[in-house]
Amino acid sequence: MQMLVRASALRNFPSMAAALVAALAIGVAPAVAQGARPAAASAQGARAADAPRNGSAPALPTGPASSLTYPDIAGLVEDAGIVAVVQVRRQAVVDAARAPGLAAGRARLYLETTTQALLAAPTPVGQELSFLADVPLTDRGRVPKLRKQRFVIFADTVPGRAGQLQLVQPDAMMPADPAFEARLRQVITQFADGDVPPPVTGVRHVLYTPGNLAGESETQMIVETATGVPASISVIRRPNMAPQWGVSWSEIIDQSATPPAPDTPGWYRLACGLPRELANDAFLTGPGSDRQRARADYQVVLDALGPCTRTRT
Repeated sequence: MQMLVRASALRNFPSMAAALVAALAIGVAPAVAQGARPAAASAQGARAADAPRNGSAPALPTGPASSLTYPDIAGLVEDAGIVAVVQVRRQAVVDAARAPGLAAGRARLYLETTTQALLAAPTPVGQELSFLADVPLTDRGRVPKLRKQRFVIFADTVPGRAGQLQLVQPDAMMPADPAFEARLRQVITQFADGDVPPPVTGVRHVLYTPGNLAGESETQMIVETATGVPASISVIRRPNMAPQWGVSWSEIIDQSATPPAPDTPGWYRLACGLPRELANDAFLTGPGSDRQRARADYQVVLDALGPCTRTRT
């Protein structure tokens, strides 16, 4: 389905405006990333292959970017090949009849922007960038005027079209402010590290082992990951002491392992990837009290990690 921009809005635009709208008619709107990438590339780093985009267009957040949680930001950083700060120069409204998946109360805009800062990219990008974005209408039901406003965008390049981008999601454009940019740079740096753990997909095996003393035990869990390289979690109990747990990003059980610090890639992998309950077929022992104790130890891990809170869908 071709997506057309109102002719009056494009009268003074270069011809590539309409070309971008047509080229991205299927790929951008609606566009929802599915599946995680290993890590977001730095400006000098290599970038992983694109994840597929499909599904319905979510609403653009109306609150400040500072309200985004660590999982929100980490997900955007992993999904995007390009993270940049841009200033809007021009905008044109895409005809709603030609904007499939556009949610009620929103407008689809073609934006021409000037790059102000490149936070992450596999290669340098031009100073002028253009893309489509879904934005909420004003309280009066009008299209907002974004000219001269600054935004952080999370996007990918359009093959064969220099300077043209595809947002990883229609809401992947956040108002820029110094606090958010500083926070974002920190997350980008974390995920540019070559030691970022792979996404967690489940718990493969669980083994509870009682100790020689009353109140002494160890629960060992082998964690599955998206790359197939397992990780391990151990929970150790000793008499008159609080349970201690840690994670080792290998299949080797390490009793000296420690928990990941909050708001780090390791924490993000566990908090957002571990199942809320252990499957019965994961236990290496039969039904009984050992399973109950192992489940209690697993709950210790979940409670320590806390919830994977997201404000974005």
